[in-house]
Amino acid sequence: MTNLFLFSRRFLATFALFLAALALTSCKSVTNSDTVDYKSAGAVRGPNLSYPPDLITAQADRRYVVQDGTATMSDYNAALKKNVQMRSNVMTGIPGMRIARDGDRRWLVVDKPAPELYPQVKDFWQENGFLLTVDSPSTGIMETDWAENRAKIQQDWLRSTLNSVLDSIADTGERDKYKTRLEVAKPNETEIYITQKGAMEKCVSDTTGNCLYTIWTPRPSDPELEAVFLQRLMERLGMTQEQAKAMVAAPVGPKTPKAKFVQQANNQGYIELSTSFDRSWRDVGLALDRSNFTVEDRNRSTGVYYVRYVNAKDVGESKGFFSNLFSSSDNAALMAKKYQVLVKSTGENSANVYVQDADGKPENTPAGMQLLTLLSDQLAK
Repeated sequence: MTNLFLFSRRFLATFALFLAALALTSCKSVTNSDTVDYKSAGAVRGPNLSYPPDLITAQADRRYVVQDGTATMSDYNAALKKNVQMRSNVMTGIPGMRIARDGDRRWLVVDKPAPELYPQVKDFWQENGFLLTVDSPSTGIMETDWAENRAKIQQDWLRSTLNSVLDSIADTGERDKYKTRLEVAKPNETEIYITQKGAMEKCVSDTTGNCLYTIWTPRPSDPELEAVFLQRLMERLGMTQEQAKAMVAAPVGPKTPKAKFVQQANNQGYIELSTSFDRSWRDVGLALDRSNFTVEDRNRSTGVYYVRYVNAKDVGESKGFFSNLFSSSDNAALMAKKYQVLVKSTGENSANVYVQDADGKPENTPAGMQLLTLLSDQLAK
């Protein structure tokens, strides 16, 4: 049986080679020393990848909405130049900026109120080539669209020419998205967390090994990618490249295990943390960011995160949740359920974590135990 997917790619590759042969003008080598490059994130490469409905919020970035009317390239370039000049004028150094860490986890601490930092962080992501699908100043959360790290594609004169002719030929088969959360630790001090999620394209083959189609599956988070963008953000906020690089590259200290999953009868359970409420709140927030939860809101004073989660079993074992990672299927939205994750202090250096339903009642279901298990695994890392 002829594989349409492979045939299409081979045809496009052959066609691109033919065009490249006509377009070659030199054999100059092209190299890129940067290991992270999402500048072309807005371009369409291959299938159009989009968020499932359960991960989309109403507060998307509106900067990229095309307004009525017409515009010329000269007008666009002038507006872009003016925008860059305006941002450069306010790029002054921020005192009291430092990297905090716990094991391989890093986050930025800035002696400045969150409302003042939020617009600068938003500009930072857009300047790095990302579109924002979540833009919520009220909760201090922003999230980028899925993007491809083009720096992972080896560049030479032939590939560079091929990309200029038919850009979709060169594809890493990987996508990344980044979530940023601004947390007010105390007055005039803000903690900034950047977490990365990755997806990888895999082939689904028949019994003979032929690729029938591809699906997107999750890949582990990369702390080093998170560190790269923390360093870039520090530079964006006014720190020199040498200072930021030195802070981010400081030796990683030991991480003390502090999470214990306690399972009780009748599908009841909780997580014991051997840290203060402040650190427990921070760690639970990071665990939610790294998992498949969508934080809609949070209330630090009551210790509650309001989240949504899609159970993979609800979507169906034939496909699985992550096969719909970029799907626009209505089923995913219908299956998305709301929960409350409660962080409750039990002492000076102890706290418990509970999963509750949307009404704040104990989630004594297998789904509740599954969510606790997922959070416990993340908190133990």
